[in-house]
Amino acid sequence: MSNYSEPVIYQLKVVLLGISPMIWRRLLVKSDSTIEDLHYILQIAMGWEDIHLHYFTIHGQQYGVSQLGGIDFHTNASLIKLSQFRFQKKEKFLYEYDLSTSPALGVWRHWWQHQIRVEAILPHEQNQTLPICISGKGICPPENCGGAWGFMKARDEFSVHKFLELLSSLLEDKNIEIDREEIAQLQTWLKVYQNKFDRQLVNKRLKQYSQGDKESILFKQEIL
Repeated sequence: MSNYSEPVIYQLKVVLLGISPMIWRRLLVKSDSTIEDLHYILQIAMGWEDIHLHYFTIHGQQYGVSQLGGIDFHTNASLIKLSQFRFQKKEKFLYEYDLSTSPALGVWRHWWQHQIRVEAILPHEQNQTLPICISGKGICPPENCGGAWGFMKARDEFSVHKFLELLSSLLEDKNIEIDREEIAQLQTWLKVYQNKFDRQLVNKRLKQYSQGDKESILFKQEIL
């Protein structure tokens, strides 16, 4: 793989597979961004916490940020630039997140699969703030909710009436600590029910990431 002589901008459409209505993001990303960069960009744009293993499948090979107990990647994600793949318009690749393994079979299973499509290859413009999310729809599922099937089942069973019933019963409970936990869960699913994607918050965090600030934007999920 070799670099393009001049950096370009990839317009990427990211779709979380297996969910209806569709959850998606449209991003502008510099071609000199690394695989590691793209991993964090996707975590921020989708609204994940980066608490699980992941990998990309690009041109039949796996890439990702190495983590303890995870896949033994043969390349360093911080050194591989997207330009090295020489992506073409309409080309697709995968990003899989929240992996588990079967000791008996020795294979990885993903809970969340994202299809990434190169919609356009644009000229790089000076003083343009990148990466940036230019559009999107659908709220990020909560972590550890059982993948696409579990998420849709829980979402479809939720209603505002049920929310008010549960909230009323919690307010009558004397165990304040348990109440706080369960109320937080109810708040999360209420946001899922409202299904409002906060692009402004995503771009605020992407800007923080581009300025080198990772700690304040990762490992704490706010439903986006």
